Amino acid sequence: MRIKFIKICTCLVLLFFLISFKRKDVTWVAIGDSITYLNDHLDETGNRVTKGYMTRVKEAIPEINFVNQGHNGWTSAGIAKEIDHLGLTKADIYSVFLGTNDWWSGIPIGTFSDFEKNTGNASIYGSFKIITDKIKKLNPEAKIVLITPMQRTDFVYLTDKNNNAWGSYKLKNGQSLEGVANAILDIGKRENIKVLDLYHQKGMQVKDLVAFKRLKDPLTGSYKNYAYPEYVNIPFSPADEYPYPQKAIKVTYDGLHPSDKGYQMISTALVKVLKSLQNF
Repeated sequence: MRIKFIKICTCLVLLFFLISFKRKDVTWVAIGDSITYLNDHLDETGNRVTKGYMTRVKEAIPEINFVNQGHNGWTSAGIAKEIDHLGLTKADIYSVFLGTNDWWSGIPIGTFSDFEKNTGNASIYGSFKIITDKIKKLNPEAKIVLITPMQRTDFVYLTDKNNNAWGSYKLKNGQSLEGVANAILDIGKRENIKVLDLYHQKGMQVKDLVAFKRLKDPLTGSYKNYAYPEYVNIPFSPADEYPYPQKAIKVTYDGLHPSDKGYQMISTALVKVLKSLQNF
């Protein structure tokens, strides 16, 4: 009887310690554009993607519960403008993955003075000030991760070929996408905010994004697979075949949005950053 009692007490003590040391669930709000949005809208990728980066992070860190605040086609200026109407909630971690649409829209990058002096929503620096201030207001103790935009090549929307854009190998309105990435890196450095730099990530350069672009040979009119940088100077018409068949998919499936490979690269890098900030 005494031995049975001791065993019961031992089990209760072990159960107490297991409950006491159970890792607490962590809430993560992911703010972003279509690259974030698509995590929960895989049908809009033509099912070329099976899992987005947030789902992959959740699989690697089960204690994380994410809230998708990705907004298709939005800029940091758009997020900043609507920041009080997005339904952002208090969380333990916030990530901000924006900038590629700002670049294509020609929104001025500005200077750190716009951030420091909170000059408003007329520049990328100013927009990021509004966004980060809102996060700090929601939870001053929250961990923040800024994510720079990926490099991009010629984008052609899967279901509307009229929606297309050139890649980051070329300036838009006199600005480079790298300039946007460097601004985000600058904010992180000066404000002591962790930055995941995808723009300069190995294996995610323009040459890595697609295997080829299938275009009409200007001389023969026959379709041909062109690798980067050769396809940069070959014209594309929305009347042509979709230029990125399945075999062209590498880090992106359409020149801009990550494929499964791309999303896995993002999540692998992000998991390392999150583990450095939180005790998982």
